[in-house]
Amino acid sequence: MGFPLHLPNLLFYGPPGTGKTSTILAAARELFGPELYRKRILELNASDERGIQVVREKVKNFAQLTVAGSRSDGKPAPPFKIVILDEADSMTNAAQAALRRTMERESKTTRFCLICNYISRIIEPLTSRCSKFRFKPLTDDIQLKRLLAICAKENIQCSDEILALLINVSEGDLRKAITYLQCATRLTAGKGITEQVIIEIAGVVPSEIIDSLLAACHSSSFEKLETVVKNMINEGYAATQLINQLHDVIIDKEDLNDQQKSAITLKLAEVDKCLIDGADEYLQMISLSAVIMQQFTQTT
Repeated sequence: MGFPLHLPNLLFYGPPGTGKTSTILAAARELFGPELYRKRILELNASDERGIQVVREKVKNFAQLTVAGSRSDGKPAPPFKIVILDEADSMTNAAQAALRRTMERESKTTRFCLICNYISRIIEPLTSRCSKFRFKPLTDDIQLKRLLAICAKENIQCSDEILALLINVSEGDLRKAITYLQCATRLTAGKGITEQVIIEIAGVVPSEIIDSLLAACHSSSFEKLETVVKNMINEGYAATQLINQLHDVIIDKEDLNDQQKSAITLKLAEVDKCLIDGADEYLQMISLSAVIMQQFTQTT
């Protein structure tokens, strides 16, 4: 791999667990080699203090250092350093604004790589100074290939059905899928991983619970509905997780027309917003279930 003399400032954005940080770290190791890597890379994560003072002092001081040294393998070393700001969308606007001038002034010796989940939280002056790369959720094939490689190296016995379930519950986040696999292996002590174990670890609401909730909505009995919702909350299932799964079930339901689906999904969005704002799960689920019941009664 030849090194890019004119590497621009970079902005990687996309969902978590899709390889943004891994990409820039792998590229940096390829560019600088193991000897220069430590000297030429400054990596700041969300866990580090990254207020305006740090940008003015730590980042600025690192950017002003001259680049020197060469690779031991004889390959030419790029004439710049790289500052990696992971989870840049959690930086304050003041800290981001302080970064603008440093980016321009130190462009001869320093490149910046901003990594974030939401590009809308990065101020416009920074995004215009970077080449933007969007990372999409990983496809099932890529995740399956990686999980199979891990299973082979770690001698984990895992069926195709379990791997498919892992990929499904991780929703394109490979890091989440690997974590679930690791937890399941530890929990079962290396013996056969079952579907029930994955569902419990992932916090997924079992399909039977969703079916019982929809059956209660079909029954037009508010007492039944109240009992099902109360049991569900008492079992400890997360309302936000239930909303995600309910959305998929409602969209695929054939006994509802588009207008009814629209009414239910609109309520799902409202409940989701309320839960994020800290509303009571029980009351929100009752409110949502009442709307679903109302739409079901219109079909009968």
